[in-house]
Amino acid sequence: MKEISIFWFRRDLRLEDNAGLYHALKENKNVLPIFIFDAVIMQQLEHKEDKRVEFILLALKKLQEELAAHGSSLLVLKGTPLDVFEKLTTEYSVQNVYTNHDYEPYALERDQAVKDLLSRYNIKFKTFKEQVIFEKHEITKDDGKPYTVFTPYMRKWKQKLNKFYIRPYPTLQYTSSLLKTKPFPALTLHDIGFKPTGIRYKEPVIIEDLIKRYQDTRNFPAIEGTTRLSVHLRFGTISIRKLVAKAVNLNEQWLNELIWREFYMMILFHFPHVAKGSFKKHYDAIPWRNNEEEFEAWCNGRTGYPIVDAGMRELNTTGFMHNRVRMIVASFLVKHLLIDWRWGEAYFAEKLLDYDLAANNGGWQWAAGSGCDAAPYFRVFNPYEQTKKFDSRLKYIRKWVPEFEELTYPQPIVEHKFARERVLSVYKKALSTIPA
Repeated sequence: MKEISIFWFRRDLRLEDNAGLYHALKENKNVLPIFIFDAVIMQQLEHKEDKRVEFILLALKKLQEELAAHGSSLLVLKGTPLDVFEKLTTEYSVQNVYTNHDYEPYALERDQAVKDLLSRYNIKFKTFKEQVIFEKHEITKDDGKPYTVFTPYMRKWKQKLNKFYIRPYPTLQYTSSLLKTKPFPALTLHDIGFKPTGIRYKEPVIIEDLIKRYQDTRNFPAIEGTTRLSVHLRFGTISIRKLVAKAVNLNEQWLNELIWREFYMMILFHFPHVAKGSFKKHYDAIPWRNNEEEFEAWCNGRTGYPIVDAGMRELNTTGFMHNRVRMIVASFLVKHLLIDWRWGEAYFAEKLLDYDLAANNGGWQWAAGSGCDAAPYFRVFNPYEQTKKFDSRLKYIRKWVPEFEELTYPQPIVEHKFARERVLSVYKKALSTIPA
């Protein structure tokens, strides 16, 4: 039986500048690259037309082509990671398993279970920092406690950053260590129980001129003013080190957005309770209305507020929503309709192509006022004012809600002034019962 080591691809679907893959190839010969469609995660995806699953398959196809150029192949498997590794130990003499860190609660439990299983076979399980510049306890207050406010975290993050942290891993120098093998059979969408969505895979492209103008264009949904790289960061088809190196030279505002991503990952790691409840736990006392008909109207872009409806229709159609509009629709659901932010978080988790638990949770809790460093609860976005500021020519609205000036378009689901007064009253009453 041939001795091999395994590299397990997850949120890092590329050969270039990949920390765990670099260490696997440098330290071993005959490295078998694998990817697992995790049955635990796949079973949670109720709708079988899921753009993310198809995006992953397309990214894996590209990865397979790159591996084939080096005489190797990607072994794509489906099942629970424990079952997969149990089976691999019977087919190969596995010496080591390499992968990159993940920080979500399920991922931490899964990796510990895999480590425990492999240890029974005397197989080492080695993981590395890859999807962030700083992780876990690397950016903390002077007393060692994690930050819960973004600005001081950002300052410490920037103080610590130097060339060492953004130096790329020269993975491609060691591709001779890949296991030489004929192509493994490729899994199809049908094989894993999903249907085509028609999504196309676009290579990640860094447009420097756009990044330079980012602070001037980022808030206007009708123009191509953002990089659209979030999905590539989510699945690791581009390196965070590469992006930070660009941001340092091109635009501090864009760098700050990359730091927000790490801030929310750090919050999730240190305060895992946020995955199910409010960061500020007393906000769980808010009595939500949770009107299901109003929630359906919000989901389907039929609230009678054109900027809100445009955002939801863009999301439902493309799997993407502009960040400014994400804030508007989130504020509307929570503040205008008094619907639990977790309902909106779950809907975004189902629909967003760039869905990331930490960022999605952080954004929703920011909108609800329940998160760390969140918008104060008395800030209620006015959809009409937001439209005037960020879509004054109604170009974005006309694209997604062409009938908004017609009689067929619904009346506003709730009047803004009334909704604002209602939510302030409800929040104030709920939060006033909390001991100081």
